Amino acid sequence: MESPLVLLVEDDDDLRTTTRLVLEARGFRVVTAADGEAGWSAYLTRPVDLAVVDVVLPKLDGLRLTERIRADGELPVLLLTARDLPRDQVVGFDAGADDYVVKPFDGDVLEARLRALLRRRGGGAPTRILDHEGLRVDVDGMTVERDGAVVDLSATEFRLLVAFLDHLGIVLSRTRLLEIVWGSASWGDPHVVDVTVQRLRAKIGADRVLTVRGAGYKMARS
Repeated sequence: MESPLVLLVEDDDDLRTTTRLVLEARGFRVVTAADGEAGWSAYLTRPVDLAVVDVVLPKLDGLRLTERIRADGELPVLLLTARDLPRDQVVGFDAGADDYVVKPFDGDVLEARLRALLRRRGGGAPTRILDHEGLRVDVDGMTVERDGAVVDLSATEFRLLVAFLDHLGIVLSRTRLLEIVWGSASWGDPHVVDVTVQRLRAKIGADRVLTVRGAGYKMARS
């Protein structure tokens, strides 16, 4: 079952990339646009489950884009803004936004707000279950079972496990894992990947995550 598809409209290149990586690390699929008109075209081109829209955008600002989306249907819209004044929030809600997050934002908070919007939509986000070799992972519920027994993982270990399950048989470099799991390749020393892989192996089985010398790690398909 496919994970929710987010339309992310943000004109700042770095923030757009970082936010996309943060959302993908948390189980969302993401399509991006760099201005309001491109965001509107993307909305019309493919069915998305919700939109994350920056307020200040070139060509068509976020408020006008939200009004267009709201006039067309019931897609949940979350606005991103650098300002936290009550008046700004009122204007955003008047335009039809469902929620409002102030920059800089925490990735966990953004995820929680988006999943709440999906639930409010009515049936919203389907439960995403990954099964592999005795492991059963509820991605949305963030629970893991190994041969029927609950496995207690940290949030980072959980995201690492999901990354491997989403890329079965594919070698993921330390840099790529930093992007997927930690949200940025510049997050820190790639050694943190090795440490987290070792902790994950200790909990799910040392033979499940394979080391590919000089390249990275992978989880075998079977």
